[in-house]
Amino acid sequence: MGTNDSAEFAGKGLDGILGLEFTEVSGDGVRGTLTIGPDHHQPFGIVHGGVYCAVAESAASVSGYCWLQEQGTGGTAVGANNSTDFLRSVSEGAVNVTTTPIHRGRRQQLWQVDMTDDDGRLLAQSRVRLQNIELPGS
Repeated sequence: MGTNDSAEFAGKGLDGILGLEFTEVSGDGVRGTLTIGPDHHQPFGIVHGGVYCAVAESAASVSGYCWLQEQGTGGTAVGANNSTDFLRSVSEGAVNVTTTPIHRGRRQQLWQVDMTDDDGRLLAQSRVRLQNIELPGS
């Protein structure tokens, strides 16, 4: 991991609002962190499930994009399906994000996204299917 520049993805869009920071990015997967606070909570004081879904979609999309660039294909990858299981509730601390490729093809990709706490306990796990998209001029 780590062949692309993670600064390219820093603080953009929803990732910036959530505070998701990528520490390593490549076509083989990404690593990142998110520090949980009250802005990430649902009304009952734990992380809102939508936060995990959004983090998974971003992490998988960055992974898929990097893979397309490394293959010389160009274009980008956008979410087509996101299935996220919430396994352990937390209200504060760091969430560590790691992606693993399951399938990388000409038209679609499938990525697993693991979100763990600092003790390595699995908080949420996602499978995100991406559609590869050609951009004009690529």
